[in-house]
Amino acid sequence: MTHKALMNWSGGKDSALSLYHALKDPNLSVETLLTSVNDSFKRISMHGVREELLQQQAQNIGKPLVTLRLPETVSMEEYQQRMAETLNPLLEQGITHSIFGDIFLEDLRKHREERLAQQGITGVFPIWKRDSMELLEEFWSLGFQTIVVSVNGNLLDKSFCGRILDKDFVNDLPPNIDPCGENGEFHTFVFKAPYFSQEIQFEIGETVDKTYEYKDAALNMHRTTYYFTDLIPL
Repeated sequence: MTHKALMNWSGGKDSALSLYHALKDPNLSVETLLTSVNDSFKRISMHGVREELLQQQAQNIGKPLVTLRLPETVSMEEYQQRMAETLNPLLEQGITHSIFGDIFLEDLRKHREERLAQQGITGVFPIWKRDSMELLEEFWSLGFQTIVVSVNGNLLDKSFCGRILDKDFVNDLPPNIDPCGENGEFHTFVFKAPYFSQEIQFEIGETVDKTYEYKDAALNMHRTTYYFTDLIPL
């Protein structure tokens, strides 16, 4: 039996490789891409990539794109409400499975599966528990190319932002950094993929920094600086 599925598409390498495997799975029919977008700036949430480039990815893949429109700051309650409003039309179309690019974050997977179960959706994790370097080797061998568009400045310095994620990039990473950035060390934008109709063209713009403050469960205040490299569509 073939199940209708949506791909949680971040625009980065992990979701791109997961989609590659999902497209080859005879039990899945990938019907649409779903991406969270900051509606104030028209950029992908977290990564900061322009929505125009996201739309180019979807066009090159040949799948419809559904965006979860979010304000610059959003409460968990409002997020869940907007997510439900976005998902309901897809569920009515027969979507039963939701695909993710997670690799080894157990708590994140558990959270996703619990939320999905409430709506009768099954989570699919095509690259789960695979070795990070093994995934990158496969990614490169298949012809994918990606650029680093955001880095956590508490873990990496600014120079890593705006670089192509290749073997030199990985060799330059500090030893405590996951090569796939699975702990949020960095985020990427895929501009070439074996299932793209054409490579996405862009210029590398300026790199800016933004500092965020948040409280943990113990109400301790934390500050994190992120660097974002702008990609300008051609």
